[in-house]
Amino acid sequence: MLPLYWLVKMSFQPTPEILSSFRLWPADFTLEHYATIFTDPTWYWPFLNSIIYVAMNTVISLAVALPAAYAFSRYSFLGDKHLFFWLLTNRMAPPAVFLLPFFQLYKTVGLFDTHIAVALAHTLFNVPLAVWILEGFMSGVPREVDETAYIDGYSWPRFFTLIFLPLIRAGVGVTAFFCFMFSWVELLLASQLTSTNAKPIVAAMTRTQTATGIDWGLLAAIGVLTVVPGALVIWFVRKNIAKGFALGRV
Repeated sequence: MLPLYWLVKMSFQPTPEILSSFRLWPADFTLEHYATIFTDPTWYWPFLNSIIYVAMNTVISLAVALPAAYAFSRYSFLGDKHLFFWLLTNRMAPPAVFLLPFFQLYKTVGLFDTHIAVALAHTLFNVPLAVWILEGFMSGVPREVDETAYIDGYSWPRFFTLIFLPLIRAGVGVTAFFCFMFSWVELLLASQLTSTNAKPIVAAMTRTQTATGIDWGLLAAIGVLTVVPGALVIWFVRKNIAKGFALGRV
C-alpha cells in the first residue's frame, strides 16, 4: 500500500514541495492538479479516449469469444485442438511483434488515430484469452441443458441468450474484467497507433515533462485517476476473480 499512498499524497502536493522536502502528508494541500485535469481538454480528452476504446474492445472481444468458446466446448471437429492452441499463441506474442503490420494497415485503410483502431488491435490479444476462460466455464455446464432446451423448441440464439448466458454470467464478468484490464494498461499499441484524436491517457503522461522539468504533482494525479477505473471493475467482480484464474473449474 505504500507506493499507492505515496502516489495519492503527491497528487495533493505542489510540485516544489514534492521536490524540496520529505513528508508523510501534504503540508500545502492543493487540488490544483485535479482541477487542471478536469478543466483542460489536453488532459481529460485522453482519459475519455482510453475509456472509449477500452469499452469498445471489451464488447467486441466478448461478442467474438462467446460463440467461439461455445463451439470449442460443445463440438469436436478436425483440427480443433490445433486451432485452439494456435489461438492461444497470439496471446503469447509480445505486442511489439504486431505493431508494424497494424501501423501499415491502418495508414492504408484510414483507421490510424481512431478509437476503433486501438480496440481492434487489442482484440488480437483479448479474444484468445476470452475464449480460453469462457471455454472453461461453458464446459462446466452439462450438455443436457442444451438438449433439453432444443427439445422444448428453443432456437439456438434464444437458448444462448435466455438460458445459457445466465448460467455463465460469472464467467462473462471475469472475462470482461481481464479484457478491460489488458486494454486499459497496454501502452505500446495504444500510443503508436494514435497521434492526436484518440491519444490515450497513458501516452498523455509524457506531456507532464516541460522545459522546467517534470510536473510530479500533475503526473501523480493522472496516475491516481488511471487506477480508479480498474479498482471499480475489481470491486464488482472480486468474488469471481479466483474462479476466473482457474478457468471456471473450481
